[in-house]
Amino acid sequence: MAKKTSKAAGKTPRFNILLIGQGGRIGYEALLFVASLRRNDPGFKGRVIVAEPQPGALWAKKDPRLTLDQREALEKLGAEIVPFDSAHFGAEYPQGNKIEGLACLPAGEPFVFFDSDTVVTGPLSQIPFDFTRPAASMKREGTWPTIELYGPGYTETWKSLYDHFGLDFESSLDLSEPEEYWGRYLYFNAGWFFGADPKAFGDRYLDYALTIRDAPPEALVVQEVYPWLDQIALPLVIHALGGGRPGPELAGLDGDVTCHWRILPLAYARESDATIHALEEAAAPNKVKKVLKSHDPMLRMIYQGRGHKVRALFDRNDLPRQEKVLRNQIKREGFWMR
Repeated sequence: MAKKTSKAAGKTPRFNILLIGQGGRIGYEALLFVASLRRNDPGFKGRVIVAEPQPGALWAKKDPRLTLDQREALEKLGAEIVPFDSAHFGAEYPQGNKIEGLACLPAGEPFVFFDSDTVVTGPLSQIPFDFTRPAASMKREGTWPTIELYGPGYTETWKSLYDHFGLDFESSLDLSEPEEYWGRYLYFNAGWFFGADPKAFGDRYLDYALTIRDAPPEALVVQEVYPWLDQIALPLVIHALGGGRPGPELAGLDGDVTCHWRILPLAYARESDATIHALEEAAAPNKVKKVLKSHDPMLRMIYQGRGHKVRALFDRNDLPRQEKVLRNQIKREGFWMR
């Protein structure tokens, strides 16, 4: 006789969301993310924590904190703004905020990190995350490593990192892809990732990133690690914690539940009608609009209709394969902003 399954079985446990928030573009993007979450997933029960870097030696030329209007708008939408000190990265490598910002989350509670330039388009709380098996976004290109003539190949480069940290390299490979093709090797976009414990994840992420930056294996001598450091360390962390490539149950991320839109002109050029509708609807309420209009790209693209002029330039069913082709055409038409 089959064992009965409880009604609670299979449900996604409550989890927290982490965003980075700071003055300027990222703060406006974080506000748009939270507004879209509240609109399109009103049932979300977890905490939304906006990690805010604080002024200090690594931000010597700039105060990275949110502006007052950004802060108030985020808090009215129920986001919690938690400060953190930049001890290792700061202005030199702002992508490191997502590594150091993990310390803002409560230890032992499942989390999902999102880049702030993401819009929620559906019920995020219904995604069936398995937090015991961390994963990250596969919406990526083969940006790292860069293979030089007579230099180490993909296998030698990646294996040197796995060996350096005492990890099993062979089990990380996608054997359906050919040798020395970048897609064979575990590589993510760091636009979203998740795990069971932000402290364990964050401690390992920081350790791996600093080691790669400061004491890399010999095979990395010819490689530039900036701006890719977060994406070089991330697969190693996920593999070390028992995770890997996301399964089909997570297809809603980078699908019909969230979209990492990245840059507004590119979003209008290539994203779905549903994504653009969700983005514009989230930006429409007056309490959100009055803040977002202070950011010129959002004013012109969203509120003054320039985004739809960009959209009219492209056929979403026949887009160029390379992003740089999109960028160049948008720039030629005079619509590029970020």
